[in-house]
Amino acid sequence: MTDNPEIFGLEFVVRDYECDLQGVVNNANYQHYLEHARHAFLISKGISFFDLHNEGIDLIVTRVEIDYKYPLRSCDKFIVRVEIQREGNARLAFIQDIFRIPDNKYIVHAKVTGIATKKGRPVPPGRLIEQLGLDK
Repeated sequence: MTDNPEIFGLEFVVRDYECDLQGVVNNANYQHYLEHARHAFLISKGISFFDLHNEGIDLIVTRVEIDYKYPLRSCDKFIVRVEIQREGNARLAFIQDIFRIPDNKYIVHAKVTGIATKKGRPVPPGRLIEQLGLDK
């Protein structure tokens, strides 16, 4: 777990219904955690999906890679960390890690790649690059 203030983090608590019969979080629920943290990250940067959509731009996920390291269980507290990087002219990659709180147990590592589209066609992310601090 990093203490880097540049890395966005969002805390969660596992809810009972997110667990399977084995008593661990069902693997599909990790994607919900990751997505919610990505959306919160974008909002923290002043980026609104609603406003982008109204401008004709949609952000879509094109690839998800998840490495499951250790399971979470009901009532576990955890944090999802989010970093972002450019990949080429059109792609953005979210590097996300989940750590259990308070022991910092490494739970998940994920790379979620996405693109901006306009009328269904990939477009350069334009002003998003500046808002995300990727123009440096």
